[in-house]
Amino acid sequence: MKKIERFRRHLQRLGYGKTSVQMLPSCLKEFLEFTSKSIQKITSQDILSYKNYLEQRPKRTGPGGLSESYIHHHIYALKLFFSYQQSRGVLPINPMSSLSFKSPTSKGRQILSVAQIKKLYSLADVKECVMLSLYYGCGLRRSEGEQLNLRDVNFKTSLLYVRNGKGGKRRAVPMSERIIKDLKIYVEQDRKWTIKSEVLVFNKRGNRMSGDSYSRLLKDLLKKAEMTNKITLHSLRHSIASHLLERGLSVEYVRDFLGHKHLESTQIYTHIKSDQIWNWNST
Repeated sequence: MKKIERFRRHLQRLGYGKTSVQMLPSCLKEFLEFTSKSIQKITSQDILSYKNYLEQRPKRTGPGGLSESYIHHHIYALKLFFSYQQSRGVLPINPMSSLSFKSPTSKGRQILSVAQIKKLYSLADVKECVMLSLYYGCGLRRSEGEQLNLRDVNFKTSLLYVRNGKGGKRRAVPMSERIIKDLKIYVEQDRKWTIKSEVLVFNKRGNRMSGDSYSRLLKDLLKKAEMTNKITLHSLRHSIASHLLERGLSVEYVRDFLGHKHLESTQIYTHIKSDQIWNWNST
């Protein structure tokens, strides 16, 4: 079907990964076979009926029904497809626009509120502020924070350089005034005795801070704040991504900020809705 192939090429242009480019059009194909209707005649009720069908349909291989995540992929495919058709002028009204579906239950993804982040900063000492600045303020991965050297922080340009991110990707992360202030205090005061070393942050023994050392700092800070210890360094990365989107920054910006290659990765980290991804792509 030409419409399915056009949808596949559309996903490729948007930068979706290979798996999604294969899977999402397949989800669309199953829906169109289920409805047997032309695109212009599909209604919100047809989509609800299809979701109900998926919830009842058994797996085609093995026992049991379809997983919550699998059903979500089908609905996600329809959201993208109908938004795409509306942008092309094929549909005057998007049948998905009046529908709202619950996202799959997230496993182990803890998000801190802005108020909780502020509380942590208010109780943090110098090195704990550095930890928050790197993993929340700059949204770094655990390994990216471990590898930082002094030359990776440019106070004049307000940029922090990640020289070996996931997949070997490099990126420049903008630093806020708060981050610059916290890092300067550490570099000019606590770090003075190690001035000849290239390492940015040291542990108590004078060695490079490891991910475990940063995690212990966070655990101690959470204890001071009387907050759950289930929060991890990666939780801080999730949190800044969500907060940036809440402030109105584009998905494109957040994707680049986090160092992601594909939009799907950004969606997972930020818990945004698929129509938010479309809103960026259609602007």
